[in-house]
Amino acid sequence: MFDFSRHVAIVTGASGNLGSAVAAAFHQAGAKLVLVDRDPDRLSSLFPDIADSERFLPLAADLTDANSTQAMVSQAVEHFGQIDILANTVGGFTMGTPVHETSLETWDFMQTLNARTVLLLAQAVVPHMLAREHGKIIHTAARAALHGSANMAAYVASKSTVIRLTESMAAELKHNGITVNCVLPGTIDTPQNRKDMPNADHGKWVAPEAIADVFLFLASDAARAVTGASVPVYGRG
Repeated sequence: MFDFSRHVAIVTGASGNLGSAVAAAFHQAGAKLVLVDRDPDRLSSLFPDIADSERFLPLAADLTDANSTQAMVSQAVEHFGQIDILANTVGGFTMGTPVHETSLETWDFMQTLNARTVLLLAQAVVPHMLAREHGKIIHTAARAALHGSANMAAYVASKSTVIRLTESMAAELKHNGITVNCVLPGTIDTPQNRKDMPNADHGKWVAPEAIADVFLFLASDAARAVTGASVPVYGRG
């Protein structure tokens, strides 16, 4: 069991299937949590004790917007005094079309949701970590980011950008006490995926809680020598 009782973790996308599992794992490990969502009211149903606990700070933020992202981080620092961990689960998927038929709207949507958010979070969080020469950053990429796939170019390219940003940040920050890694989930076992793929072998998919365990490891001292890694979390898929 990891002990994060002296740590403050920002969990983005905290009401999503993966984000809520990551938040629950850090909560169980004792961390103080900044739970970020576009609509923080949704967090109350997932974390019933959120209103009565000094260890929770629910914040609304549009992480595709620089001002909103900066304001969220400033509120977190003002409230808890520090940021030790950024567990970034924000992102999304949309099936596309062949590259030559891909609309600019689809391309921009995927880049904004999956890659721009990483950049804006880095701009907001890293200066605070540099000031303390300490920090753990974990982003969410995807198995699909490792190679091109038909009719998925916009998604694949955006998640590939997440990997390259992770590697670049790791190289830039490795001498400042900050590690930067990302996880590569396979197909996540969520209600929506089960609905969309009813005939698939769901037993081969990876549970959100299993991915959350990898987030905990990467945020722990046990992973102090790990940076710039893209960690596969595929289940049996």
